[in-house]
Amino acid sequence: MTAVESRPAGVLIERPSHRPLGARVKAFVALTKPRIIELLLMTTVPVMFLAAQGVPDMWLVLVTCVGGYLSAGGANAFNMHYDRDIDALMDRTSQRPLVTGMVSPRECLVFATALTVGSTVWFWYLVNPLSAVLSLGASMFYVVVYTMWLKRRTAQNIVWGGIAGCLPVLIGWSAVRNEVSWAAVILFLVMFFWTPPHYWPLSMKVKDDYERVGVPMLPVIAGNKVVARQIVIYSWVMVGVSLLLWPLGYTGWFYPVAAVLLGAMWLKEAHALQARAKAGVTGAKLKEMRLFHWSITYVSLLFTAVAIDPFLR
Repeated sequence: MTAVESRPAGVLIERPSHRPLGARVKAFVALTKPRIIELLLMTTVPVMFLAAQGVPDMWLVLVTCVGGYLSAGGANAFNMHYDRDIDALMDRTSQRPLVTGMVSPRECLVFATALTVGSTVWFWYLVNPLSAVLSLGASMFYVVVYTMWLKRRTAQNIVWGGIAGCLPVLIGWSAVRNEVSWAAVILFLVMFFWTPPHYWPLSMKVKDDYERVGVPMLPVIAGNKVVARQIVIYSWVMVGVSLLLWPLGYTGWFYPVAAVLLGAMWLKEAHALQARAKAGVTGAKLKEMRLFHWSITYVSLLFTAVAIDPFLR
């Protein structure tokens, strides 16, 4: 026997009558989108090393990471609640907990609210009020501005909605310094210009999914040539911005060397994708996911260089 629950778009969820505890726990963890949060923390912690110009207080790093996970997890859960109608129709998201019925919409809302409130209080009392405000702002931006406003209305959704994913950089810096400096702003801008060329290749891969549900991702409303050209433009700006830390005196020699090498590899992949798109290559031969996977490696290594640089000055 299964219970059937109606949903906004007229799609039905079949909720399993028997939901094992282990599966339920995994479902609630899935609501937080752990793989995305790993990447957010990968940009938060190295900035703390740069802000401290060495090893920051490890207790502060721990509580910042926990607070960051709770905050981003709450925002991601709100996102899944709002997008449950289109998630049911997209192959990539068809097994999310709200679609399968492993978690009910009400349970998801309570969970998301608890994480958001809890993370704000956590940051306020265990880190500092500035970090709490930035954390709450990132959550609200992702939920309200990106998920509820931009995502289904404009192809600029990822460009401006990506701001939420850039704010952990400011949170990491403010956790150590209780302020936001130009170094943090530069790394914020690196993430801002990184986000579109990171996500657009994936959007190219799953374009049919987005087209089916009416979400105007850039690959849906523009051809591969246009998308690839935008990827190259954003990539050049991103690499250029990443090099600003050194002339402004925030790093020694190691970071700019790493930034140049990593940036060169990124630009090689971006231009190769553009060349394939210009040649009219489609399907698997377009190899758009090469840049998507490299983008994750790039940002991980770049921010690792941010953390290592203070020890080599």
